[in-house]
Amino acid sequence: MKTKSLNKNLHKASQAKKDEFYTQLVDIENELKHYKDQFRGKVVYCNCDDPFESNFFKYFAANFNALGLKKLITTSYVKSPIVGGQLPLFEVEGLKPSGKEPFKIEIKEVPDTDGDGAVNIDDVEYLLKHDRNTATSLRGNGDFRSKECIELLKEANIVVTNPPFSLFREYVAQLVEYEKKFLIIGNTNSLTYKEIFKLIKEDKFRTGYTNFNVGMFFVVPDDWEHFHHIDKSGKKIARVSTSC
Repeated sequence: MKTKSLNKNLHKASQAKKDEFYTQLVDIENELKHYKDQFRGKVVYCNCDDPFESNFFKYFAANFNALGLKKLITTSYVKSPIVGGQLPLFEVEGLKPSGKEPFKIEIKEVPDTDGDGAVNIDDVEYLLKHDRNTATSLRGNGDFRSKECIELLKEANIVVTNPPFSLFREYVAQLVEYEKKFLIIGNTNSLTYKEIFKLIKEDKFRTGYTNFNVGMFFVVPDDWEHFHHIDKSGKKIARVSTSC
């Protein structure tokens, strides 16, 4: 599909506040490998992520011990079209998402439950299936601007996620207000926003290692009409050329 059509689609999505762009695990791995030492002993918060779908959650949960994390917090948003529904990762003890209820997952340790000498997503799955304290329902809707999520934000050292493109200014403003370190995906056009450009000049904001001249591919919901291709698992993939 031509870049012009995809950019037009992105513009329409922004106008309609349709922000369901889900990051591929390979892109997360390629970017995060440059920061591994900076996560040791830190609380990481993914505040725009349905844990049952988010590859950010899968990456940090599976690499919890290797990164030396202190805690991983992930919160889901009630309006997500795929919360616990379209691509569920696993069933959770004491919390079986109906697709309507927002929740949080807090991981403080990931034991090697299968005794294979390494911690991976299988150990995370076992943890979520057997530890009722890991996943709990949220009182609110899971919006990053809610009081409940702001309290979790205060606890975090680093925020890592793919925030809603349509709320990018507001999202970054919140991170700056609470003086949080962050690694987030954004549209390259946001570099021209006066609020963002000011942060760049103050050396508080910089682009990552991902080449934004190439663009990125994202998983999109089934009802998207404009997409690049369908992957081996049947998911629709869209290319956004202005992402980094």
